[in-house]
Amino acid sequence: MTAITTLRSTLATALVDNTRWQVFSFPPATPIANSVIIQPDDPYIEPTNNNNNIAPLARFKVVVVVPMFDNQGNLSGVEDHVVAVFTKLAASTLKVNIGSVSAPSVMTTVAGEMLSSEIAISILTTWS
Repeated sequence: MTAITTLRSTLATALVDNTRWQVFSFPPATPIANSVIIQPDDPYIEPTNNNNNIAPLARFKVVVVVPMFDNQGNLSGVEDHVVAVFTKLAASTLKVNIGSVSAPSVMTTVAGEMLSSEIAISILTTWS
């Protein structure tokens, strides 16, 4: 298991795809189109009792961000990115529990309007 102190960077490495997006292991000041952002979910860290050991369960949102093209948006772009994130997580060595995927929504930033969707995940990890 990966320690909680390095889990975000390990997760970011598992999601690298230089042909599709840029990965951020933290919420950037200004999100950009064609990116995958790892951010803490709420609750972020939840202690679990497992065979008298208290292990942390870390919860994240993996946010996929694509450009907004027209009134229909870029739903196929979001769907493509969500499937690719699922594929990368399945291929990783992380023991990930993937939850729900939010409906795409318009994200307005200084860089313009983009379409985003959040994937809820949780990972059983260690304190150090």
